[in-house]
Amino acid sequence: MISYEPFYKTLKAKNISTYKLINEHGISRSLLDRLKHNRPISTVTLNDLCNILHCRVEDILLFTED
Repeated sequence: MISYEPFYKTLKAKNISTYKLINEHGISRSLLDRLKHNRPISTVTLNDLCNILHCRVEDILLFTED
């Protein structure tokens, strides 16, 4: 299972709000909803988030075996 819990920890650590992601970086509310409910996102989106947050993939998602 993939969890996006690290994404929110990374946002907090970097002092970036979801408001800033939406208004300054063009991240959609639907994407944030997908992350909140651990729904799949594309690798392109994952790459975009890593570039915006200047972080690694591990700072956005966590994989655990089912």
